[in-house]
Amino acid sequence: MKIHKGDQILIIRGKDKGKKGKVLKGFPKESLVLVEGVNIKKKSQKPKKEGQKGQIIEVPSPVPASCLKIICPKCKNPVKIGYKEKLKTDSFSEKQKIKVRICKKCGEEI
Repeated sequence: MKIHKGDQILIIRGKDKGKKGKVLKGFPKESLVLVEGVNIKKKSQKPKKEGQKGQIIEVPSPVPASCLKIICPKCKNPVKIGYKEKLKTDSFSEKQKIKVRICKKCGEEI
């Protein structure tokens, strides 16, 4: 999944189309993402103790990852994500190849 925790995203489909938010949690097996302030559901909560009242609380629910686009931190636009291999050198002079996400518009590392 190309969307990670902490990314700024834009909703491109559904009832919350056009809203922006920050990714709180990802569920890669189900391809779902939890975004703050988006896809809020109301849930009835029973009283926990005797004499206490029940209440209706608002709970965010996950959104399919296919309905989201990442906002590039440099060009501030919703973009597609690509991958690029980069050499990482350790202090022990070992070279490792790591995969980094890049913006398809400006080529900047995300």
